[in-house]
Order: sequence, then C-alpha cells, then structure tokens
Amino acid sequence: MMAATRMLPHPDAHDVHLTDVLFALSDPARLDLVRLIAQDGPQTVAQCQGLEPGTPKSTLSHHLKTLREAGVVRNVPSGRQRTISLRRDDLDGRFPGLLDAVLGTAGDADLADSGRGQQS
Repeated sequence: MMAATRMLPHPDAHDVHLTDVLFALSDPARLDLVRLIAQDGPQTVAQCQGLEPGTPKSTLSHHLKTLREAGVVRNVPSGRQRTISLRRDDLDGRFPGLLDAVLGTAGDADLADSGRGQQS
C-alpha cells in the first residue's frame, strides 16, 4: 500500500514577512539552495541533496522547511518526489528587488570572506 503524498502548508503571499525571509536567506547553505533554484529552475529534493553531498538528509529537510515556512520556496509533490521552486513572483510582488539584491551580492560575500586574513 502506497502512502499518500501530503501537501505541505505554505504561507499566502500577503502573510510572508521580511524578517522571516531575511532569516531564511541568512544561512549560507539555504542561500546556496535558493541560488541553485534561481539559476537552474525547480529542483527535486534529490537534486538539492547533490548541492552539498555530505549534508545529512535531516539537515537538508530542515533547510527546505525553513525556506518553505518563510515563503521563499514552494515544495510540492511530483510523482514519488517533491519539487522545490522559488516563489519569485510572490517575493518580487511583496518585496520588489529583494531577491535580485540578495542573489546578486551572494557571491560578493564569499569573495570577501576568502580575502580575510591574507597579508599584502
């Protein structure tokens, strides 16, 4: 007997709060997930797992739950898998330019961190 795939709750666009979105995007692993989805389109959970192969499934599940509950991504059943997609239209409608600003500068923070501690 196959278990029914349940729909997970997602906040309505008008219930998405800036503090929740910023918190969700403040973690480097979650930001990498959002960057992957923004660049390559919707991903299955298995594809997301491949982003950082050593990450335990429970950690990935926590990251995806945090992003979903903040209203950043949508997690829907697709056959036997789940597909994760970016809620870009909802986020752009609620906070215009936020995703572009965060995703556009995400690589800059990595470069700044890699330059710390270097001596001239």
